[in-house]
Amino acid sequence: MYQVEASKALLKPRLWARTPARLNVPRNVVMLGLVSMLTDVSSEMVATVLPLYLVFTLGASPLALGAIDGAYRGAAALVQVASGFASDRFRRPKEVAGLGYGISAVGKVALVAAGNTIGGIGAIVTFDRVGKGIRTAPRDALISLSSSKAGLATAFGVHRAMDSAGAMLGPLVAFGILLAAPARFDAVFVVSTLFALLGLAVLVLTVQGKPKRASRDPNAPSLRSAAGLIRDPRFAFLLVAAAVLSIASVSDALIYVGLQRKIDFEPAVFPLLYVITAVIFMAFAIPVGQLADRVGRVPVLLSGYALLFVVYGTLLIGSLGYFELILCLVALGGFFAATEGVMTALAGAMLPEKLQASGIGMLTTVVSIGSLLSSLAFGALWFAIGLQSAVLAFAVALAVAIAVAVPLLVRSQRAPIYG
Repeated sequence: MYQVEASKALLKPRLWARTPARLNVPRNVVMLGLVSMLTDVSSEMVATVLPLYLVFTLGASPLALGAIDGAYRGAAALVQVASGFASDRFRRPKEVAGLGYGISAVGKVALVAAGNTIGGIGAIVTFDRVGKGIRTAPRDALISLSSSKAGLATAFGVHRAMDSAGAMLGPLVAFGILLAAPARFDAVFVVSTLFALLGLAVLVLTVQGKPKRASRDPNAPSLRSAAGLIRDPRFAFLLVAAAVLSIASVSDALIYVGLQRKIDFEPAVFPLLYVITAVIFMAFAIPVGQLADRVGRVPVLLSGYALLFVVYGTLLIGSLGYFELILCLVALGGFFAATEGVMTALAGAMLPEKLQASGIGMLTTVVSIGSLLSSLAFGALWFAIGLQSAVLAFAVALAVAIAVAVPLLVRSQRAPIYG
């Protein structure tokens, strides 16, 4: 009965009908997109060579790769709620975001000195991701507060498109460096640091710290009011839905290693998998964001997670060819385009202005923890029962997660949260 009522609710106009979104994005969103693009060039240079370095140079096992990838994806959870609340409390989202970008830049420098120890690299990666955790909530709050509520998914789509442009360029730069100087991973880390510093400079010099929808309430939000968001059933439904969906989503790094194992292409080609995915993400992010603002964010989000079945299906094919490889990467890029910005737009539309960063911090923390658990579980399953069995287990988990998330997401959209 619960699921039937939720299915009927999906058809109600208030969940589907939206004002058509125009691609009229505030300058602040564009500049934040430029910051993210430069920073993502830096981050993806490291992210794309890290599995290559760990697995093919240092001989790390899938379990070790899963643990480090889990730290890479989940370490941000340590600070996201705190940074979001600090941003709201002191009304300094730009400054808090700048601190996070600065920490990540320092982390890139430290990678040069990490040497060839798996433990040392894992620690530096965790430090770098803490910087990401600090910056994500205040940055997304700035994007949300700089935009109208009717066009939030479009604004986040533009930002994610620029971010994915960096994700496309980063692997190309890394690939070019390794092609010119094979095995010179230190050169990759140095150039990565330069891009990180350039992104920080753009943030400091061009981004407005007090956007148009920033709260005018003279009373700063308290820790109690921020914690009260969790007690609101609507926001709690969104958090639980985000958690179960993220736990059932295998990370792109582990998917790429699985593809390499099945096709056995040259490890030097590995970074190009990130490039193809980023190109698809960049191409789809803006139109998918506009579609979400027009027809509804919940159905677009769920459609994105459904694309993971295509990704998992290609890994279950006995003999994987290049056609299946491209299909997998297209589906993966479409998944990112339909989920990353749209999920944040769902939160931004329902949260009060004075608690935007706190609420988004809670959401990103939940997703980060889910990603950490996902990477650890998939790496362990792969190590214990093999790649195909691990993928099959996650496909079943994803089906269950979507079934659980549908009624939760529907109920989360009943009305905005006021605080």
